[in-house]
Amino acid sequence: MSAIGLGQAALLGIVEGLTEFLPVSSTGHLKLVEGLMNIPVDDDAVVGFTAVIQVGAIAAVFVYFYRDIARFVTSWVRGLAHREERGNHDYKFTWWVIYSTIPIVIVGLAAKPLIDGVLGSLWVVAVSLIVGSGVMWAAEQMARFKRGEDQVTVKDAMIVGCSQILALLFPGFSRSGATISTALIRDLDRMAATRLSFFLGLPALTGAGLYELKDATSGGVSGSALAVGTLVSFVVAYASIAWLLKFVARHSFNSFVVYRIVIGVVIIGLLATDTVNS
Repeated sequence: MSAIGLGQAALLGIVEGLTEFLPVSSTGHLKLVEGLMNIPVDDDAVVGFTAVIQVGAIAAVFVYFYRDIARFVTSWVRGLAHREERGNHDYKFTWWVIYSTIPIVIVGLAAKPLIDGVLGSLWVVAVSLIVGSGVMWAAEQMARFKRGEDQVTVKDAMIVGCSQILALLFPGFSRSGATISTALIRDLDRMAATRLSFFLGLPALTGAGLYELKDATSGGVSGSALAVGTLVSFVVAYASIAWLLKFVARHSFNSFVVYRIVIGVVIIGLLATDTVNS
């Protein structure tokens, strides 16, 4: 019997699609919903399932930004073949995305037992949500919004890329929350910070989903549940991306700060009353 039913898979796909790219921690929300549904969050198959349905959300990024991605890849391939093309910002940016992914891959592989174990606790998620809210609020105060996407440098990409490690080690911190906050501190404007967060997440999240696929398919989650969760995640994530880009064009991230604090306190309350298992 599958550890996750089709209805549960669809609900988790909705949660993943809604929260993967919003700065609210998709991992934290998935763990909370899984706990409320009495799904064993520490089961390897369940951990693998949550990583695999991320691929649906990542696929939404590939589809939504396909023109940008095609431009980056085309420029990169041309630069590999022709030296004169290597001064192009798109060529260099593609290399920066690759470079900035290396630290999170190294940390992810080295710290996997901790990430799947003690660091995966809902207590860690709740505290990380609240602490991450403080970081996001501080980033909004420090931001000067002086630079756009065409002014992103290799230093920006590496620093923002390395900030993903915070979300890897402290799941409630949120990968998008960490990267967007760091980009704002680097004085990128909100749109540039948000788009940079999307592009930097592509290789890391795709790799994580493919890496976890073996656990998801061999440990008790049916292929149909994986397919449903991934498809739903894709559809919802596509809509979420479109909404977020429109939102950041006119609003600050402070509403997310408030929401994160509220959900963090709610999780602590549920844990303290044994409503969910940590």
